[in-house]
Amino acid sequence: MDILIKAGQLISGLSILVIIHELGHFMAARAFGIKVEKFFLFFDAGGVKLFSFKRGETEYGIGWLPLGGYVKIAGMIDESMDKEFISKPAEPWEFRSKPVWQRLIVILGGIIMNVILGILIFTLYSWHYGEKFIAASDMKYGVEVNALGKDVGLQNGDMILSVNGREVKRDDDLTPQKNPDFLLKKGVVLHIRRDSVEKDIILPDNFGKRISTEMEFAGARTPFHVGDIAPKSGAEKAGLQKEDHIIAINDKPVHYFDELTAELHANKGKNAAVKITRGPDHKEMILHADIDTSGRIGFQIESDLKKSTEYYSLGKSFVMGSTKAIDGVVLNVLAIKKMITGDLPSNSLHSFIGIANFYGPTWIWQRFWALTGMLSMMLAFFNFLPIPALDGGYVIFLLIELFRGKAVSYKVLEIAQIVGISLLVLLMGFAFYNDIFR
Repeated sequence: MDILIKAGQLISGLSILVIIHELGHFMAARAFGIKVEKFFLFFDAGGVKLFSFKRGETEYGIGWLPLGGYVKIAGMIDESMDKEFISKPAEPWEFRSKPVWQRLIVILGGIIMNVILGILIFTLYSWHYGEKFIAASDMKYGVEVNALGKDVGLQNGDMILSVNGREVKRDDDLTPQKNPDFLLKKGVVLHIRRDSVEKDIILPDNFGKRISTEMEFAGARTPFHVGDIAPKSGAEKAGLQKEDHIIAINDKPVHYFDELTAELHANKGKNAAVKITRGPDHKEMILHADIDTSGRIGFQIESDLKKSTEYYSLGKSFVMGSTKAIDGVVLNVLAIKKMITGDLPSNSLHSFIGIANFYGPTWIWQRFWALTGMLSMMLAFFNFLPIPALDGGYVIFLLIELFRGKAVSYKVLEIAQIVGISLLVLLMGFAFYNDIFR
């Protein structure tokens, strides 16, 4: 059942994104009087289709191969690799007979629609669900810092009282999304309290560059309890249950998530004694759990800190949604850059299997729309890359035609399309390998 729910969410999310993307190409083509022969969700490889009907000059349908979708635009070399039109005179209703600026709009139509959809989803998401945060008054255990936070002189448990003289009122005041000083200014001053002593920490000049890639340096220090437990994990095999409180690993006390993480990493690949309390009477028990080589035993944490929710007007939600959509793309672009430079392992690349796992075994609409909105923005970004077979590749050829006054030959377009498709198949195969190996 878990697999069916994951697959259902994946197919539903991708179907929305593909239909909207191809609708962008379709509407732009029809607006300029270009004939669209097919509009398909999924590919009808080999001419096999699950369903189709014809209205006007366009066949609408669903193919059997769930790897995207396409619109077949007359007079254009695309995924179908149909070249019959090349030997015939150009018709006025064909893509190739239209001026470059119209063809550019047709090609960019899908990307534009995915950006609009992503912003719309995040806008309505912000308006309906609001924004959850932890008030400074509830951050009673101070902050938990990552490597960047430690490098600038912070410690777990520090209370950050102000940034450049502005009071920290909630946990996201410590993020570059809410406080652009971290990105734009040098010598940012953190006023902190440590062990009842207040002091200033001046951030180094390169902090903005580092925070632009890591996106965080400190968050609320979190006491926690056990949330969902992964099937067949070390946690499940050990008998850990939801709502349990872990209080020690191998007799080392753990009160906060950062302490738990440290002890799990210290015992990677080992079997550890996990001391817990369970139930309303806080009964103490010791379980023995296998910790995997990445320092995990297989459960989600649930914070014990109180969270507040702020709701916004539709106008403010639009601003919030647009910011979230753009920030998400930036974060993923930085992750790709890190994979290229080797700062992130190449197995961070996910296929449809990994995306299905992100949706999860439970259909939670809040998570579904957040992930679908992010995928819409990422689909727009990836399609804009200058790779043949993607929209961005076609844009490059049109720009070449625009500046040289002559179209690129169909032979070049055909070869580029084959190379581009081959590259994408190899990339997709590598991503599938990563997820299957995991």
